[in-house]
Amino acid sequence: MKRFKIAVIPGDGIGNEVTAEGIKVLDAFAAYKGNIGFDYEFFPWGCEYYLKTGNMMEEDGLKTLEKFDAILLGAVGDPSVPDHISLHGLLIKIRQGFNQSINLRPVKLLPGAPCPLKDKKPEDIDFVVIRENVEGEYSGVGGIRFPDRPEETAIQTSVFTRKNTEKIMDYAFKLAQKRNKFNKVTNVTKSNALNYSMVFWDKIFQEVAGNYEEITTETTHVDAVSMYFIQKPEAYDVLVASNLFGDIITDLGAALQGGLGFAASGNLNIEKEYPSMFEPVHGSAPDIKDKGIANPMAMIWTAKMMLDFLLEDSDTEAIIKAITEVLVEGKTLTPDLKGNAKTSEVGDAVCEKLKSILG
Repeated sequence: MKRFKIAVIPGDGIGNEVTAEGIKVLDAFAAYKGNIGFDYEFFPWGCEYYLKTGNMMEEDGLKTLEKFDAILLGAVGDPSVPDHISLHGLLIKIRQGFNQSINLRPVKLLPGAPCPLKDKKPEDIDFVVIRENVEGEYSGVGGIRFPDRPEETAIQTSVFTRKNTEKIMDYAFKLAQKRNKFNKVTNVTKSNALNYSMVFWDKIFQEVAGNYEEITTETTHVDAVSMYFIQKPEAYDVLVASNLFGDIITDLGAALQGGLGFAASGNLNIEKEYPSMFEPVHGSAPDIKDKGIANPMAMIWTAKMMLDFLLEDSDTEAIIKAITEVLVEGKTLTPDLKGNAKTSEVGDAVCEKLKSILG
């Protein structure tokens, strides 16, 4: 039996609640397969840990995490800790420290999920955003000069390297080949305004595209992409975007697929030199913490993405089918989906459907 060592960081707010349901589905899948298993180790890192220690995670936390096959993260953030501290002290520290250069964000409308767009069906919304994840606008290069004086100046510098930009572009084209939807990659840019970073970005895109002549390409400004997500989401297959632009458009994508309760993601170290990290991106939602009403479907979908990365087993698609059956049936849904079920009840319902599907 192959056993995977999973580091679990439930984090803040609803993180503990949704993480429990993701683990529940992982264990149900492993029980069906019979030849895999998971060994979990939990870490209490996050904002509460910060308030006690002054750090979002242990100082040697990266060294601790290195030994794991993957990291499952619940949520990070609390009003008691400034967002830039909670983000850079945990999420970005892990992403950059483990060279998790690819952020993989599926945007797929499942049958039964609510869509805010009129006359759009599941077949119209099915694309993937590849977000650069360790450089760009989130590189953390800059500073504050002359603080608290009239001449106070903030400097924030974006960093783009050829090596990393080529890598994520190449990943996007390979994913388009694998998806085989209509073999198209959209380059999300803003080179009309950002005349160094995004001009460089566009140049690398064209160079990499030359290695994939069978793939259709287009280059579109991020503001136009935001508009076209609403007008014609069916036009997209794979999009590749910088750290900031990818962050913004994927939240818009989440709205198209039914809300942040469906937004799963993977932070991938594609070389597999370090563990990759998988997280739903709905945030910690402190307003509903401990109420047991958080939608766990994003975390369950995230757990499926972790399985895909570890196993490359087509049986994992049964998890999406199980989520879909729960949605279509409509009997066990959380309040954000106009139901009255508890978080744990949704997890149980998905597990039951999963067992039925897998036989």
